Amino acid sequence: MTTFDNRERGFENKFAHDEDLRFRAESRRNKALAEWAGAKLGLTGDALEAYVKEVRKADLLEKGDEDVFRKVKGDLEAKGVAVSETEIRSFMAEALSKAVSDIESAKS
Repeated sequence: MTTFDNRERGFENKFAHDEDLRFRAESRRNKALAEWAGAKLGLTGDALEAYVKEVRKADLLEKGDEDVFRKVKGDLEAKGVAVSETEIRSFMAEALSKAVSDIESAKS
C-alpha cells in the first residue's frame, strides 16, 4: 500500500467521521429546538414527544436547515406565538454548538 493510498483512506475516514458528527449534532439540535418551540406552544408529555418527531422528520425534506426553520416558524405563527426569525435562528445556532460540544466531550 502506498502513501497515497494511506492518505486517501485517512481522508475517507475523516469525512465519514465528520458526517456522523454532523448528523448526530443536527439531530440533537432539532430535538432541543422542538422542545423549546413545544414549550412555547404549550405542549407536554406525549404531545411534545410527537412534536419532536415531527420536527426531526421535517429535517429530511430537503438539504440544509431551512425545512426545520420553516416547520417551527410556521407552527409558532399558526398558534399566534410571536417569536422572531432571529430568535429562532439564534436558538438553532446555540443548540447546534451545544450539541457538538456535548458529543465531543462524551468521547473524551
